[in-house]
This record gives sequence, structure tokens and C-alpha cells, in this order.
Amino acid sequence: MTTGSPAGERVSVLGIRHHGPGSARSVAAELDRLRPSAVLIEGPADADPLLALAADPGMVPPVALLAYAPEAPRVSAFWPFAVFSPEWQALAWAAANGVPARFCDLPAGMVLVGQHHDADDHNADRSDADSHASDSHDADDHNADDHNADRSDADSHASDSHDADIDNGADAAPERNAQVREQAGLTRERALAMLAEVEPDPIGQLAAAAGYDDPERWWEDVIEARAESPEQEGAVFAAIGEAMAELRAGRTGSAVEQRREAHMRQVLRATLKETTGTVAVVCGAWHVPALTGPLPSASKDAALLRGIPKRKAALAWVPWTHSRLASASGYGAGITSPGWYQHLFTVPDQTIVRWLTRVAGVLRGHDLPVSSAHIIESVRLAETLAVMRGRPLAGLAEVSEAAKSVMCDGDDLAAAFVTRDLVVGEALGAVPDGAPPVPLDADLRARARALKLKIEPLTRTLALDLRKDTDRGRSVFLHRLGVLGIGWGEITDDLVRGTGTFHETWTLRWRPELAVEIIDAALWGTTVESAATARIVSVASPGAPLADITRAVERVLLADLSEALAPVLRALDASAATESDVTRLMAAVPALVRAIRYGDVRGTATGALSAVVDALTVRVCAGLPAAAGGLADDAASVLRASLDGMHAALGLHAQGVLGRQARARWMTALSGLDGRRDVHGLVAGRVVRLLADGEVLSPQEAAARFAAALSVGVQAADKAQWAEGFLSGSGLLLAHDRDLLAILDGWLASLSAQEFLDALPLLRRTFGEFAEPERSSIGRAARQLPGGASQRRGGVASGAEGSDGTGGANEIDAERAAGVLRTVAMILTATPEGAR
Repeated sequence: MTTGSPAGERVSVLGIRHHGPGSARSVAAELDRLRPSAVLIEGPADADPLLALAADPGMVPPVALLAYAPEAPRVSAFWPFAVFSPEWQALAWAAANGVPARFCDLPAGMVLVGQHHDADDHNADRSDADSHASDSHDADDHNADDHNADRSDADSHASDSHDADIDNGADAAPERNAQVREQAGLTRERALAMLAEVEPDPIGQLAAAAGYDDPERWWEDVIEARAESPEQEGAVFAAIGEAMAELRAGRTGSAVEQRREAHMRQVLRATLKETTGTVAVVCGAWHVPALTGPLPSASKDAALLRGIPKRKAALAWVPWTHSRLASASGYGAGITSPGWYQHLFTVPDQTIVRWLTRVAGVLRGHDLPVSSAHIIESVRLAETLAVMRGRPLAGLAEVSEAAKSVMCDGDDLAAAFVTRDLVVGEALGAVPDGAPPVPLDADLRARARALKLKIEPLTRTLALDLRKDTDRGRSVFLHRLGVLGIGWGEITDDLVRGTGTFHETWTLRWRPELAVEIIDAALWGTTVESAATARIVSVASPGAPLADITRAVERVLLADLSEALAPVLRALDASAATESDVTRLMAAVPALVRAIRYGDVRGTATGALSAVVDALTVRVCAGLPAAAGGLADDAASVLRASLDGMHAALGLHAQGVLGRQARARWMTALSGLDGRRDVHGLVAGRVVRLLADGEVLSPQEAAARFAAALSVGVQAADKAQWAEGFLSGSGLLLAHDRDLLAILDGWLASLSAQEFLDALPLLRRTFGEFAEPERSSIGRAARQLPGGASQRRGGVASGAEGSDGTGGANEIDAERAAGVLRTVAMILTATPEGAR
């Protein structure tokens, strides 16, 4: 619509919905009709030098403008654009027609000034809510664009950065917003919903006036699904402006909103002075009334903008993805269906038919049977639903219901495939090679070059010796990438299971999709070290599970994140002090012990960790007697695994004075479980084995307990559980201790047929864990036992070989062999029927 300002017919303001395909199509058509001499677009004004890159063939949306503070890398904001974003279409039109384009919103330096992410305050959720909340689309139009927050106070609702600093407390809305978010357990979405309850949603009001109970559906029917001729586009924008003017009548926007609109008007005035033609302004629909009609004086707008704090900001284009545009990612101006909107914008003809054809392709890709008849019936159903609901065209709700009913047979899981792969999708954008790189990506590549790590798609193995400075640096770098979820390298299990700490083996392979992981990680910071620090501290925030925090401690030392160590240890102390479950306490110890060992080899001070291990051991030993009694099978299996981990960890830790004291305390606690009748056989057997391994019990004492556990008066299944607890993990004990093997062999020989069947599954599971050489050794040892009882029973010697020359006899049962011989003879002497 054109303004009634002194500029007369020279200004046309196009009110749009961010990321709306209908708005994007209308903007492109209206610009073709107007042929303006300049285009102003809602976005950070200091990003103008980057606009020329929008015309580069290498720029493929979705992309985003990234702004960050060089002196505080974790302070950043994003302005995403998709191909169906009206702003992107305006940029593309200006580039294609040689028309100058400018951003007109508040500069990024003003946006970032409010984000005080203190180096020690890593607990703020950086998942997406903070960084995405500060993007201009988000901050701007939670109004006509993002239909679910108050339009007069949209900025303060949506943008932490806009609220907190640009406002500087001049308006009550930021304080109210902060109070809402601080309430325990409140998600960002819930906070916005609460704010929307306080002040009405203008788009919701328009939808209600039109008889719609869903504002999104109203906007889609009126704007997105509309097919107007180019001549009618101007009338549509005029109608949107009039509707927004009615909704804004008598309402005073927040200080943030007033300043943003004042800045837009100042840029508009400057542009009108620079050109004699028409100026088109593409902005969120809510701002249209502020840029049309009689404008305030320039001096009044200048007064509003005077004194706004700024900070230095660097900007760059970065690739983006459809999933990052989705509302589910936490992006405040997000949409629920970026893949669907991409389809609406790029496929104007036979939209529903082609969409359902793509749905069929997705389902077929998941091996689900979908025919052309399914597509035809789905199209008919979608169109019928649209008619019944009074919609001009079938929308996403209709096509999704039709696809679920006809193609998916009502299966929610199959429908979820369509939502994930198609409705949201995972389109990845690209930026030109000459564009300023993502700061995190640039730092990653610089560090890789310094460490002589080649970025290549080929898989290669990297063996590191941590006693060498270069290899230690490579290890730290790769572990930091692992903290950020950038899976360039995968470490082999020998780091965890082995006894050495001076060597690590990595498998490196660079994959194209790592670009997405770098984008995700960029939300945490602009250097690998700062981003990894922020990420690991957020994982180990107070209230997180103890096991997660202990793993975070381990990763902090592996990645040499010294700034994260103090807050992570504080979280560890807090979590350990409130944890009462003995198995979870035991599960925390191995990671801490590994962290101490890694600290030793990497030269990191870990004295505080030794004290934590000792404190946890005291609590475990105090609670173990009560935790071990009256367990069911599943709980006993969990406790047995925890006992193994704790025992092995304390064995490695028993090098210093505290470590030896902790191990002695642990062995005393295990001795207290020995002989208790209320302890599950799986745990009781394991306790005896651990006491024997720790030399608290002699081999003779262990054998006596083994014999007692397998004696008469105990159920066969209980005996098998005790044997499993004692034997699991290694078969070499049976191979070398003939007394134990003879006890087990004699017990097996004494079982009745039914008892043997009851015990067989447990024994098979036990012996199935042994390596093949161990089973062979046990078989050879069993054949040498007096009487060969195991062989007659088909027990542990079932895998035995023939006579090995050591005195064992491999006797043949002639009666059973006779049947086999008759069958073989018939096969060898049979004459083909056709040869008779």
C-alpha cells in the first residue's frame, strides 16, 4: 500500500508474514508491478555490505545472517531466510533487476548489546531458544508473522536480546517476560503462551472475526493458499495494512518496538532523499501502520534512537536447514512445516497431486507398499475434506489426514516418517566460497591446518601418542569436536576398556552433513574451545543426572576445557550430595577414575576428583548392604554390572593414599555381603568372585563357597544364577582351576532332566559370553576330569574336539551311531529313479 506521507505515492509498504510462501509470491509479483527504484527490507541495517552476496550463484537458501560479538564469541544472533521467505524474494528481485536493496531494522550491534552471557554463567539454555530468540524475524513479528504472541509487544516477547538491552528497563514488558521465563519448569513456549493470555493476539482476533478458531489456518487460507492475479496483489497488501491499523488503534507499542520502527522510518527518509523513484518497504505486517500515513517528525524519531547502547558486531552468511526453521527447534518465528511451504512456493501447478506423489515416495523409501491408486484416493479425500471445511484449497491438515488414512492405514509411525522427511524436511543451504565463513567453521579449519589434520572424505585411522605435543593437541581438538556433536572423528573403545592412557586411536572421515552439525554447534560460540566449554557446562548444569555430570567431567579433561572444570565440579558436588540411589552412585565412579588417569597423562590437576571419588565410595559402602537385599532378576543384573565397574575403577585408583583407603573400604563392604541369604544369587556369586580376585578369599575358600552354592537344597535355577555371577566375564578361571571345574561338572552330572532344562538357559548365557578359545580350553580341561561326567551329560564339554592326545577318550555310542550309518548308506547307494 502507498503512504499518505509528504512523500506521496513514492512509498509502498508490503506487509508480509516471515517465511510465508503466499507472502513471498505476492511480494515478487508486486515488485514486478511497482518497479521501485529502491527496496528496503526488514533486517539488521549493518548487514548491508553482505547483501551483494545474495546475487551470487553459490548462495542457495536456506541461509542465515549470523551476527556475533568478536570480543564475546558466545554472544550471537541469527536471521534465517528460506527461498519462500518474502525478504529473500525481495533481495533476489532487487539483485536480478539491478535495484539497490538495504536493510532497515535496528543494527545487529544494538541487538547483541543485551546478551550478557557471562563466562561463568553457562547455565543459560543455549539450545535454540536464546540464540534464535534474538533474530529479527523472531523479535519482529511474532505478530502477523508468528501469530502467537502479543503484536504490540512482539519484540519483547520474542527476543531476549531486544528486550534485555535495547529497552534498558524503559518498558515493563521485558521485566514481565523475564519473570515469566524464570519460573521453575517453564519452557519458552509456555512463557509465550502465558504472555499471549495477558494481551490478545491480533491475528487471532482477525481469525475469530472471520469465523476461524485457528489463526494459522486463517492466514493460510487468506494469504498463503490464495491465487491472485498480479494486478490484485496491491489490493491485498492494502487490506493487510488497513487490518493492522485497526488492530493497533489506541495501542502504544513497547519501547523496543517504537525504537525499531523509528529506525525503519529514518532509513526510509534517507532512501527517499537518495532516489526520485518509488521505494518499496518489505516488513512484517504489524509494522505497516508505523510506516504509512503521516509519519512522525524526523527529530522525534532521532530522539527515540538517541543513546541506545551498541557493541561491536561481526556478520556473515551461514548455511541453514529447514529443520532449523521449524518451530520445534525453538526458533521464535519458526513455522511447523518448512518442507510444505517450500512445495507451495515452488510447485504452483497441481500442488496437491505432486505433494501426495512425494508422500508416496517417502513411504516407499521406508519399504511401505503404496500404489498409484493410493495417491488418487488420497487426492480425492484431501479435496473432499477441504470442501467440507469450507477451505478454498486443501491445506496441510487435509493432505496429511488423507495421506495418513489412505497411504498409512492410520499408522502414526508411518505418518511420522512423512512429517520428518517431507513436511519438515532437511534441505541444506549453501553460501559462496568467497563469503565470510562461519566463525566456528573458520576456527575449526584453522585449528585442523595447525594440527596437520587434512579435511577429506576418505576414511583414515589416526594413532596418537599423548606424550607428544602434536598428538596431544590433536586429541584435545577431536574431543572438543565430540563435545559439540561434530562427528569428524570417532575414537575406538580401547580408550575406555584398555589399561593404557598414552595412546588413542581415531577414525577420521569428513562428511558433507557435518556442515549442519557445525551450524548447530555455532549456537554455542564462534571458536571450538569457547563453544565446547559452553556446551559441556550446559550438559552438566545443576539438576542433571549424576551419570551425565560425571561423563561431562571426564570429557572436560579429555578436551582440556579448563574454564568448564570449576562449574562442572560444582554441579557434580551438588548432584552427588542429593543422589541416594547406590547403583547410580557406583556408575559415577568409573568415569571419575578415568578422568583422574587422563588428567595425569595430560598434566591436568585432578586432586579435587580424588576427593570426590573417596566421598562417593564412602556413600556407596554405607548404602550397599541395604541395596543388595531382596532384588529381582533385572535389578540384580544392574547391580552386578555396577559392582564390576566400581571394583575395576577402584583397582585402578588404588595408587595414592586416598585410593588405597577407598579400595580397602570397598572390599570390607563386599565382605559384608558374603554369606547373606537375602542376596540374589547373581550378586552373591559375583561378590565371592570379586573377593577372590582381590585376594580377600583364598582359592580354596572360593571353591568351598562355590560348592556350597551348588549343593543339595537349592533350586537349580538359583544355582545357575550363582554360577553365572561367579563365572561371568572370563572363562579362564574354569580352564585353569580344575577344582572349580570339577565342582561345576559334578553338579551338572547330578541334575535331573528337568533341572538340567531349567538351568540350561542361564548356563548357556554364561558360557556364551566366553571367547571361543576360552570355551575350547574349558572343553579340553573337562575331558581330562576323572569319569568324563561332563562329556556324558553334554555339559560344558559340548564344544570339545576329538582326542587331542592328552589322554582323553572320545568314545562312540554304537547304538546311536547305527541310525546315522544307515541313513548315510541309503544316501550313498540310492539309485536315481530315472536310471532304473
